[in-house]
Amino acid sequence: MSTELLSARSLFCERDDRILFEGLDLTLNTGEILQIEGRNGSGKTTLLRILSGLSSHFEGELYWQGEVMGEVQEAYLADLVYIGHLPGVSGQLTAEENLRWHCALHPSLDIEKIDYAIGQVGLRGFEDLPAYQLSAGQKRRIALARLYMSEAKLWILDEPFTAIDKVGVAAKEALMLKHLSCGGSVILTTHQDMSDHMPVRTLSLGEPQEIGDE
Repeated sequence: MSTELLSARSLFCERDDRILFEGLDLTLNTGEILQIEGRNGSGKTTLLRILSGLSSHFEGELYWQGEVMGEVQEAYLADLVYIGHLPGVSGQLTAEENLRWHCALHPSLDIEKIDYAIGQVGLRGFEDLPAYQLSAGQKRRIALARLYMSEAKLWILDEPFTAIDKVGVAAKEALMLKHLSCGGSVILTTHQDMSDHMPVRTLSLGEPQEIGDE
C-alpha cells in the first residue's frame, strides 16, 4: 500500500518579473515516478530546487510524510538524493575521489558501495582518471553512480539521461524500477522518452506569466 511521501500546497514562485507558477499543488506517494513537464523556462528546474531545499524563493508549504518541512528538514535531507542538470563533478578528482567526496557531504551514501557503483555505471577502468579527461556522458555517470550507493527514499533528478546512451538509459530505468519496488519514489525532468512500462505520472507547468498581465 502506497503512502504519501512529499507534498506541496499552493506554491508560488516568481523570477525576473515573471510568475513561473502559482497555486501549484502536488503529491508524491511511495512507488511513484512524477515527471515534471513544460517548455524551457517554465520553471521545471526551479521547482526541483524548491522541492530539494536548495531554493527558498517561493511561497507555499512543503510537507514530508505529512509533517511541515521546516520541522523535519534534517530528516528529509537525509532521505533525499538530488542530482541537478549539471553533474556536480570536480574535474581535478577521479571518479572514485568524487564519490568519496560526495559521501563526506552526504552521510546517507554508503562509501562501501563505491566500487560496485562504478561498475554499474560502466566506469570500470576509468575510475582512476581525473574527471576532466572524461566525456560529458562519463561525468554524468559519476553523478548517477550515487544512486547505486543510496538508500534514500526520494530521488530528485534533473535531466538524468542527458549525455547517456540507450544502454545507459535502460540501466537507469531498471534501477528506478528497483527503487520503486523498495518503497522509494522519483521526481524528475527529462526530454528523453521513457519506456512504456515505466509507471510515470506527469505534472505539466504552464507558460510563465509577466507580472502585471491580465
